[in-house]
Amino acid sequence: MAPHRIPRTDPQAGPGSGSDPGHAFEQRLDPRMELGDFLRTRRARLKPADVGLADYGGRRRVPGLRREELAQVSGVSAAYYTRLEQGNAHNVSLEVLDAISRALMLSEAEHVHLLRLAQPRQRRPRPAPQRQRVRSTLVELLSAMEGVPAYVWGRRTDVLAWNHTASALFGDWGARAPQDRNWARITFLDPAARRLFVDWESKAYDVVAQLRLGAGLHTDDPQLAALIGELSLKSEDFRRLWAAHDVKKKTHGGMRMMHPLVGELTLRYETFTLPGDQEQSLTSYHAEPGSPSEEALGLLASWGSDASRDWRAATRD
Repeated sequence: MAPHRIPRTDPQAGPGSGSDPGHAFEQRLDPRMELGDFLRTRRARLKPADVGLADYGGRRRVPGLRREELAQVSGVSAAYYTRLEQGNAHNVSLEVLDAISRALMLSEAEHVHLLRLAQPRQRRPRPAPQRQRVRSTLVELLSAMEGVPAYVWGRRTDVLAWNHTASALFGDWGARAPQDRNWARITFLDPAARRLFVDWESKAYDVVAQLRLGAGLHTDDPQLAALIGELSLKSEDFRRLWAAHDVKKKTHGGMRMMHPLVGELTLRYETFTLPGDQEQSLTSYHAEPGSPSEEALGLLASWGSDASRDWRAATRD
């Protein structure tokens, strides 16, 4: 059976169009504001002792490091760092950003995010980005992988193409409207997701952290801004996680699911950035060989196209 992909539609359509509640939000993210919030949240998670400074006790007005403490460890003036955090520093050198990154103990993903926010590329005004397309050879690859849940996803956590086994595992993406084939919307707005993922909080954190990473790269994406606005209006959990400013690149890991058809599953996933389009990734799932989860996943794969229909019926509120 052939895998699914989003059909050709109006390239301007998608998240944030039409009567989408998020459409009323500002149609771009302000890199200066994003940078300030990101730096403040990174400071807040560190204590003086974490960076080799003496802590003389007493109550501190703000959690974590003070600006002047971070400036001291980074080797920059407190006034300059303050301007940077307030979005008023221009032409910040890579050396300064590297020093601040080391002082804040940023991960690789966080470091890249900092560089993108502090050194935004000069962009000319452009029309709304077209919907991403999946190469036909990738669609063929997904089909060849039947039995292994796999899908291709892109900007804004949009699910772009998938095979039948993935649809049987996660629900019938083909039955969703194109703008709803989106991991952020599914995770926060679909009640079935909270039942499907045993550790829903961890799944939600990963989705928001990945969305944050994309926001640093595409601050001028109106559809992304509208998606964030919509989720902020509709989900208190999203607002809480978005305000943390955490970033994370989805690479590999594990998850536990309570599937409505085959019960509990413990799966591992691997994510591969696709050559030719660094904004598209392929994610596949597998179970430990010889485990009950492998047997259950095999049963689900053998269910065929009926699995998506039965999945829908089993999760209907």
